[in-house]
Amino acid sequence: MADSLVCVGQIAGSFGVRGDVRLKSFCAQPEAIAAYAPLVTDDGRTFDVTLNGAIKNGFSARLSGVAKKEEGDALKGVRLYAPRERLPDPDDDEFYHADLIGLDVVDTGGTIVGKVKAVIEQGAGDLLEIAANGQTEPVLLPFTQAFVPTVDLAGGRLVIDPPEGIFS
Repeated sequence: MADSLVCVGQIAGSFGVRGDVRLKSFCAQPEAIAAYAPLVTDDGRTFDVTLNGAIKNGFSARLSGVAKKEEGDALKGVRLYAPRERLPDPDDDEFYHADLIGLDVVDTGGTIVGKVKAVIEQGAGDLLEIAANGQTEPVLLPFTQAFVPTVDLAGGRLVIDPPEGIFS
């Protein structure tokens, strides 16, 4: 996936029998996902998006070219991306998850302890999944000011102040 694309949502399956889909939005303002269309998939397909209404955990939506329930079912799990230039610039101390993935993770002493593998959204806040040097299992760290005092996108790193023993 090109660096200029940001994941803004995911199709969760069909909704009804006329080709509508369940759409999960990853946008700060969830309904804004339709404004970033046409959206592109990992395999290069593009979809215009029309939101029909809010449903549990997302929206009922119509995607261009999807007219049958079976077509909607076949799209379950497909991630949708928007070109970065269509998205608003994040506010200070806000970051697109795509910008954090791959950054070096450095402790307050300057030692590289790993790389950001993923950002996991939780109800209480985001978690960083860190591929830690010398460890087989990833480390999960809350993405809060207390644990991640510095995000240096230009320098390609996060400075962390983890709890004692988490990287041992």
